[in-house]
Formats: sequence, structure tokens, C-alpha cells
Amino acid sequence: MPRDIDLAGATVPGLLLIYLACLVVQWLLDTIAGRYGLFRYVWHPALFRVALFFCLFGSIGLLLYP
Repeated sequence: MPRDIDLAGATVPGLLLIYLACLVVQWLLDTIAGRYGLFRYVWHPALFRVALFFCLFGSIGLLLYP
């Protein structure tokens, strides 16, 4: 059963907050990888960024919504 969260009178899905948290984590990891040049070892950096985001979102979503 999906969980909804009440934010200032508006009901939002619980996965929206997980999505926003994953965006922040993705931004931090992207900044760190770019600063240290880790994208040199990746075949397609944009594809790697999307795959990393989906892995983060999927794993946290499955941990919180079993």
C-alpha cells in the first residue's frame, strides 16, 4: 500500500521525498567524481550518471517500501 505524506496541507507520495533525496546524493557523488576525474574511467558518463541514479533510487525505495 503506497504511503502518502502530508506537507503543508498537500498530500505527496512518499517516493517523491526519496526521489529528491536521491537527487541530492547523486549531485554530491557527481561532484566528487568530477573533481577527482573518475569519469575518465567510464565509457559513457551520462549513461553512468543515469544508471547510478536508478541504482540509488531503486535500492533506497526497496529498503523503505518492501
